[in-house]
Amino acid sequence: MATPLLEKNILLGVTGSIAAYKAAELASRLAQGGAEVDVILTQAACQFILPLTFQSVTRRRAYLDADLWGSEGHVQHIGLANNADLLVIAPASANTLAKMACGIADNLLTLAALAARCPILLAPAMDGGMFSHPATQANLETLRRRGAAIIGPAEGHLASGLTGVGRMVEPGELLAQIVLALAKDGPLAGSKVVVTAGGTQEPIDPVRVIMNRSSGKQGTAVAQAALERGARVVLISGPTSLPALIGVNHREVQTAGEMLEAVLQEVVDADALIMAAAVADFRPVTAAGEKIKREKGLQQIILEPTADILAAVAEMKTHTGYPRVLVGFAAESQDLVNNARQKLQSKQLDLIVANDITALDAGFAVDTNRVTILDAGGGVEVLPLMSKAEVAAVLIERIIGLLS
Repeated sequence: MATPLLEKNILLGVTGSIAAYKAAELASRLAQGGAEVDVILTQAACQFILPLTFQSVTRRRAYLDADLWGSEGHVQHIGLANNADLLVIAPASANTLAKMACGIADNLLTLAALAARCPILLAPAMDGGMFSHPATQANLETLRRRGAAIIGPAEGHLASGLTGVGRMVEPGELLAQIVLALAKDGPLAGSKVVVTAGGTQEPIDPVRVIMNRSSGKQGTAVAQAALERGARVVLISGPTSLPALIGVNHREVQTAGEMLEAVLQEVVDADALIMAAAVADFRPVTAAGEKIKREKGLQQIILEPTADILAAVAEMKTHTGYPRVLVGFAAESQDLVNNARQKLQSKQLDLIVANDITALDAGFAVDTNRVTILDAGGGVEVLPLMSKAEVAAVLIERIIGLLS
């Protein structure tokens, strides 16, 4: 399935910094994602890492200053620059940043940067005093004004032994930023997509809650898939242990009531709402103000239904037309398709994703899912066992079709 990295040409510049080892991991992950990665190392970079390292992980040659005088001569930098969908310099040393800000092009990397007409992403790496120096800050501001994206640096232990701001950000964060840069012209560019994920927690007392086994993995995967196709994504989730998604507006809630309020706020101008959260159906009528003591014996807990979020959104859509596409999830333990179809019709959904929670390799707390997608026109699409990321990609493609 298409991803923002697939068949994209990434020009990766590596400059003289101990953080060059992170660039090797970044190059590897880009190549694994389907990108064609051309690497240019400065002379100083070669003091920290070998070109062979990059050739091994990208399966493409790595370029050095010596290539300026090779068979392609003075046009080598033009070919690399014109072929690139994105130029990434990571790590970007203070020296290279200064050259770029002043338009100095005295090596293959700075020549390619000057010739590039694609977006540029820079990940600075240097000692804290060098980063905070007024000259470096002025150079960074110049590059920002020209349209370059500056990622980091982070605070932490530096090669000098000092602690401060100057560490290159981790490859995972850079990869996420690269995906965002490449997704800006995706099929969902300009669209707002709201996704709910995880389970809600309904308090019994200050310590105990009623909750379910939802991990939030499927909803988070849906949010990531929408982001990768250019959408402006709002992720509304119950408490989860999953890492935050870079580029997503994340709103964390606890109860079904809080999720309802957040959803109604966000969908007033949304193109799509995907309700992947496992919202509690019931909550205690009253929550104890103090912890219920075991010594007092069993307590009677009277439950009442929580708000029906999909029903509330369906009513809003009837009056306002938003969200344009409404998608629900149905976690079922029996009569999967019939129960899902009933929910699809009663909630006026465009699509519903049904999964059998009794399957050991699908549903809660695992990384795979086995789902059936039903649409309002009566269509039924049964998907085989897939990763939750793959399920999310299929679902987002269906939503793109509905929106277009």
